[in-house]
Amino acid sequence: MTHRFIIAGGGTGGHIFPALAIADALRSLKPDSVFQFIGAKGKMEMEKIPQAGYAIVGLDIVGLDRKNWIKNLSLPIKLIRSFWQVRSIFHAFRPTAVIGVGGYSSYPVLRYAQSQGIPTFLHESNSYAGKSNQWLGKRATRIFTGMSGMEKFFPADRMIHTGNPVRPSIAATHTNRADALRSFGLDPAKRTLLVIGGSLGARSINQALNNGWQRLTEAGLQIIWQTGKSDTSLSVIPSDKSQCVIRLPFIQDMPMAYAVADIVVARAGAMSIAELQVVGKPAILVPFPLAAEDHQAVNAQQLVNAGAAILVRDAEAGSTLINRVLELNADASRCEKMSQQISGMAIRNADQRVASSILECLNKSN
Repeated sequence: MTHRFIIAGGGTGGHIFPALAIADALRSLKPDSVFQFIGAKGKMEMEKIPQAGYAIVGLDIVGLDRKNWIKNLSLPIKLIRSFWQVRSIFHAFRPTAVIGVGGYSSYPVLRYAQSQGIPTFLHESNSYAGKSNQWLGKRATRIFTGMSGMEKFFPADRMIHTGNPVRPSIAATHTNRADALRSFGLDPAKRTLLVIGGSLGARSINQALNNGWQRLTEAGLQIIWQTGKSDTSLSVIPSDKSQCVIRLPFIQDMPMAYAVADIVVARAGAMSIAELQVVGKPAILVPFPLAAEDHQAVNAQQLVNAGAAILVRDAEAGSTLINRVLELNADASRCEKMSQQISGMAIRNADQRVASSILECLNKSN
């Protein structure tokens, strides 16, 4: 039987890249599978999913605005409209199963699938499940979790801790550091700081680097810095290899970037953490303070408790982030210990675990 999968979700790379990893794993296990992605119009999945070779349809939907509640007045109307769009997509595609990876476009898709008795599979990447995923989990066929200890959110008998699917290009990378340094035009004799505030950028991290990059380069560090496409506030920092700084709105070749990194500064999204675990890099984490239920801080704390990362609060980044980077860079033994600890937490085959479990459930139901 040919399986027809709808995969719903997106908004950020933390949802998009796991979705692609799961699709690729399903296709490798069952090559005749057919896929339809559903995302939100205007979001990055509308670009990234087609680039990976999959079809996607965008819904007219927006998420809850936690800063400006007036903008939420139209949310019920858009949610109702999205259900009608989902109904039309389902009738045309006729899925045999639906997979949700998070992001506000996944709720109407999985909710409709459950109302039609179609098997639904949910992947929750964070250590704190959002309300919509908690609701969907009550009727999901199976729930996959990226973090352990999620029994308080989901039915234990239908939950599996699989870890978070990491992009295959990162999970299986054998990128040579010397080749990567040449690719970026960096100095092999210097240590490299990689700064990745997320695909949309991180204002607090960017401002801290904007004000303190010279202290880092004076200490002998060279910097690869992903600023994000949405942060237009940067004005001082050059993007100049002669200044030991490479500034990019988005890093296309992350395996190369990780290969050259000696220290990484990042947000504490679940997928950033999963990638750092796989590549085994010592990290300074700056959790996004507006994440639902402060789940990024919870994600980061798990690594801090294991001696695998350093946490800097968003509000303190301007005053302390540069200092923490300099302190860690000067402590080689701590860097080595953190690298070992974070590597020991990695799950490298999460995509295969998820895909195998989905196919197992579908085979049992046939």
